[in-house]
Order: sequence, then structure tokens, then C-alpha cells
Amino acid sequence: MKKKLVEYMGSSTVAQQFTYKVKLDAKNEKIRRYAPLILLIVMTIICASSQKSFFTWGNIVNLMYQMSIPLVISVGLTYVLLLGSIDLSIEGVMGFAGSLVAYLVLNRTNSNNFGIWGIIFVIILCTLVGAFTGVLHVKARIASFIVTYAIGCIMTGFAVLVYNSNPIQVSEPLFDSISRGSFLQIPYITLISFLIFLIGAVILKYTAFGRAVYAIGDNEVATRSAGINVDLVKIKVFALCACTACLAGILQCVRLKIGQSSLGTDQMFPVVTAIVVGGGSLYGGKGGAFQSFIGVLIYTELANWLTLMGVDPYFKEVILGLIIIIAVTLTIERNRQTISK
Repeated sequence: MKKKLVEYMGSSTVAQQFTYKVKLDAKNEKIRRYAPLILLIVMTIICASSQKSFFTWGNIVNLMYQMSIPLVISVGLTYVLLLGSIDLSIEGVMGFAGSLVAYLVLNRTNSNNFGIWGIIFVIILCTLVGAFTGVLHVKARIASFIVTYAIGCIMTGFAVLVYNSNPIQVSEPLFDSISRGSFLQIPYITLISFLIFLIGAVILKYTAFGRAVYAIGDNEVATRSAGINVDLVKIKVFALCACTACLAGILQCVRLKIGQSSLGTDQMFPVVTAIVVGGGSLYGGKGGAFQSFIGVLIYTELANWLTLMGVDPYFKEVILGLIIIIAVTLTIERNRQTISK
């Protein structure tokens, strides 16, 4: 393709060269946009043909259940990656949220029984933590990966302090009914996660806030020149990411009936990978809710298929690790700007 472009450039006018390059870029962008969906379809066909139990209703429900937590995490993380930033505090916030909500609702460690109010308090607190992270990032001009890593460590430490190194066993009836309940055999946790994702997708697609996020990721200088309060948008994005991480941590607590800092362990980087595989970019400006959904589905479906095939867990990690390398490589090729956000 590059050789053909060079040959064409040597035998045409400047206007023709420009027109040809624009068409070529548009074609390549279209291929990149639909490549993840094509990959999902091909992979689904391979999985279904090689494993008969893959397309059973029971496994489909299990697949949706497995992607529930990653899907919630992907909501806020998609916004952050669209800015060209990263949030490494997600796992710490998840562990803190799960630990604190377990401490506040009915449990076997203390006499607390704040119920739904305890959940609301935790969500508000974690959202404020995210907003504080955003303020540090934009006002103190600390790189996002540094400030979020520090906040993540702090939140993990607070999580352990909450339960005093003795994980809290939850006995809240509401948690029990949610974890055990289902509608049309689809678990409530799955339905809640899909609802959270839908809300995040609508905000990103149809609001001025969502359009501002795309604009900042594409060209921050031009966005500032247009009169948009870039700093405020960034603060809101980090607050949103912390909120969704908090919701993911609470859902983990609901599912496992326990509050501890490890509820968020190894949850973030697989989602980053999924978002990139789905068409997002580590440099900002590319991706979206639909692309993130496709990426999470691809990642979860692959993990599910490898489990059904009886692949050794360690070898499965090797395969998933190779996907990370390929995904990041593809991202670098599509945009060679320096990450500076």
C-alpha cells in the first residue's frame, strides 16, 4: 500500500496527491473501525464450531456474568483514555469501596446497618476522591499515571485500615437478593452492569460533555481556544472514572459477600487491553462506548473459550499477554504522537 502511494505521488499533481491521501486515510480509518467487530464475529464462529457448549444459553449467561465487572470499569476508563490519560487508581478505589460498603451495611464484624444509605455514602465519597485526583492532575500539573498510581496506593491502604486486616463478611439481605436474583435467568448483577454501561454510553454520545471529551483528546489546544473549560472537563472525567470503579467494587462485594482490598486486584489492565482491542487509543481521541463494549466482549469471550477448551491457566495468561502486546502495537502504529496528557 505504501509503495503504491509513493509511486502515485511521483506522477501526479499536488491536488491529486492530497485527494488520494485523504481517500486512503479514510479507507484505513474505516478498516480500523470495523476490524474489531469482524474479529469478534470470526472468533465467535471459531469458538462455537470448536466447542459445542459455547453457544448454550447457560454459557451465554455465564459469559455476560463474567463481563459484568469489566464492563462497569470500562465506562469510566473509556472517558479517561479518550482524553489521552490513564487512571491507575481504579483497583485501589474498587478495593476501598468494597471494603467500606461491607463495613457500613449489615455484616458479621460490627453492628452497622446503614443499608442503601451506606452504599450512597460510599459512591459519593469515591466520586469526590476522583474529583480530587482530577484537581491534582490539572492544577498541580502532575502526570495522570503518577497521581492516579499514588491515589490508588492510598486507597488500598485505607481499605486495609477499614477492616483492620480482617476481611468483613457481609450478611446484608439486599446484597444477598441481588447476588442470587435473576430476570429471565440473567443475574441482577449483569443487568445492573449493563444499565450502568448504557447510561455512560448515552452521556458520551449525546451530551456536550461527551463531545468535549472527544475534542480534548483530539486536540486540546484547539478545544481551549474554542472556549471549553478543559480543566473542568478533565476533573469531571476522573470523578466519573472513580464513580464507576466504586460501583464495580460494590458489585464485587455483592457478588463475593466479602469486603477486602483485593476486590480490585488485576481488574484494570485487562479492561485497558479490551478497550484498545475494541478500537480505542492510548493517545486519546479514538474509541467510544460501542468500541469498548466490543473489546470487553472479545476479551471475555476469548477467556471463556480457553477455559471451556481446558487450556492450562498459565498458558492462558500467555495468550492474553500476547493480545496486550498486539493491541498496544496497533495503537502505536495508528498514532505516533507523544503521550503528554
